[in-house]
Amino acid sequence: SARPPPPLPGAMALGAGGSAADARDAARIAGAELAALGIRQNYAPVADVNVNPANPVIGVRSFGADPDAVAHLVTAQIGGYQSAGVAATVKHFPGHGDTDVDSHVGLPVITHSRAEWKRLDAPPFRAAISAGVDAIMTAHLLFPALDPVDDPATLSRAIITGVLRHELGFDGVVVTDSLGMAGVRKKYGDDRVPVLALKAGADQLLNPPDLPTARDGVRRAVRDGELTEARLDQSVRRVLELKARRGLLDDPYTSDRAVNRAVGAREHRETADRIAERTTTLLVNDGHLLPLSPHSHRELLVVGPDPAAPSGTGGPPTAVLARALTALGFTAEALSTGAGFGAETAPDPTPERIAAAVAAARGQDAVIVATYNVGRDSRQRTLVSALAATGVPLVHVALRNPYDIARLTGPSGKAPAASLATYSWTDVELRAAARVIAGRADPRGRLPVPVRRADAPRRVLYPMGHGLSY
Repeated sequence: SARPPPPLPGAMALGAGGSAADARDAARIAGAELAALGIRQNYAPVADVNVNPANPVIGVRSFGADPDAVAHLVTAQIGGYQSAGVAATVKHFPGHGDTDVDSHVGLPVITHSRAEWKRLDAPPFRAAISAGVDAIMTAHLLFPALDPVDDPATLSRAIITGVLRHELGFDGVVVTDSLGMAGVRKKYGDDRVPVLALKAGADQLLNPPDLPTARDGVRRAVRDGELTEARLDQSVRRVLELKARRGLLDDPYTSDRAVNRAVGAREHRETADRIAERTTTLLVNDGHLLPLSPHSHRELLVVGPDPAAPSGTGGPPTAVLARALTALGFTAEALSTGAGFGAETAPDPTPERIAAAVAAARGQDAVIVATYNVGRDSRQRTLVSALAATGVPLVHVALRNPYDIARLTGPSGKAPAASLATYSWTDVELRAAARVIAGRADPRGRLPVPVRRADAPRRVLYPMGHGLSY
């Protein structure tokens, strides 16, 4: 297909939209395009409840901070994927929402009690099992309340077989998170991790860093009687049953015609745009600065970091926003302050770029400043307060986590007059944000997580459900 697949609004954006129908449609579109390409298992949706703003690995991958709302949207997405013939996989069991450690590089510990797990983490997984989800992915984290042994959930028989299989009654496919991640490799060698995961109750071993080593480790365990053939047969049967349920044993192939019909279809692109329009959240609008009109604020500067597009298609964000605003009657110029990925400080502008942005802002009718996951010591804060100090009307757009605004208000300097959360820096979300800024669309998103004060985390700056309209 010459057409790229459309980027679809991600989980937290769908959480802000709050529509089960939109969540189902987004999954149905993604599922139809994946199935056409011959990909029949998807590692989505995320069922983690993001109750920790400092979570470095989940964040906007979660639908939000309310367990019931997350469960509702998880169920909708399972229906969307599986109706398209694609196996859905909810993750990361038993719940990865309350951690400040990234399991790609470390081993997080979840300190929830069993009662807190039942109330906060378990509801979306219970709902997924009731909805007939095909697969569940494990998490590389310690959960002492569920298993006091010092092993990650991926390798815990108490968690996978005890809690997931026996307590919650799941008999579908259990897949591990990537076995190349540091969280599962800290204690055991790459030959032992697959064996321990299978003994714990896993059926699929995802991405072992060295396949021959993993295979030889499993063979050795079977030969030595540590792993029985009956245990492996259970897993093989579950995988075959999944394939049968999704029709793969009857009709496993796709075709060029299927790809050309489904991938990047106009109906899919239009639906993605419509859904995105319902997700943009307006957090601040002092003095009714927004919407902007080309009559009063024609000359715009769009400034901020340019992280690579999540799907590898589209971007860079400042250029996409500037193009979309220009198409809506403004004269918008983009000024990138640098890349947005890689090193910890990647989204942070250099002092030279901050000075260039301030110089470019003078004489403009308004400035749109984008931020990407603003940390406590981030120079993005310096950029925003320097732009606010110019006196040119300032509109802030949080490109990823909606918590950025908490670091941009306070005694350190002037704050933006208006602030939007897009939850993603895909083209579809940025075009929707441009339509909201221009008043072509009403901001309808509502925060699916609370935004707490950065200097006093017990105090809520903007509660869950907050969102302004025109």
